Amino acid sequence: MASEKQYPMTEAGKQKLEEELEFLKTVKRKEVVERIKIARSYGDLSENSEYDSAKEDQAFVEGKISSLESMIRNAVIITEDELNTDEVGLGKTVTFKELPDEEEETYTIVGSAEADPLEGLISNDSPIAKALIGHKKGEEVKIQTPGGEIEVVIVDVQ
Repeated sequence: MASEKQYPMTEAGKQKLEEELEFLKTVKRKEVVERIKIARSYGDLSENSEYDSAKEDQAFVEGKISSLESMIRNAVIITEDELNTDEVGLGKTVTFKELPDEEEETYTIVGSAEADPLEGLISNDSPIAKALIGHKKGEEVKIQTPGGEIEVVIVDVQ
């Protein structure tokens, strides 16, 4: 049997997943069950769009619960020792300038389970993170992106 995928994450990231799981189990699941009960009271289920919609929502919620439980069960917490280096890595916040226009960007590299690019959290599996990991402040790095190759210089690693 193949081992389950591990999900590297910060302690805060794991806590956020646990809170989402708790919400889904205690609030969202009950809401969906109540919608199903109400839809059943409308009669013929074969032509009941309310019932179909509620069952689809139930499948989504149960799938999300299962996914979160797996991520939490297989979480690998990034330790402080791993964060106490000056090298870009998981859990680190890196600021870099794109060359030649020197537009500055800052991202925190996290595991895929807690990635949220709009919040500045990029997955360690992303092309940018993969290229930056292992490099230090001042180094120039070439990054292959879907839009083509870019070159950056690392300004700061925290």
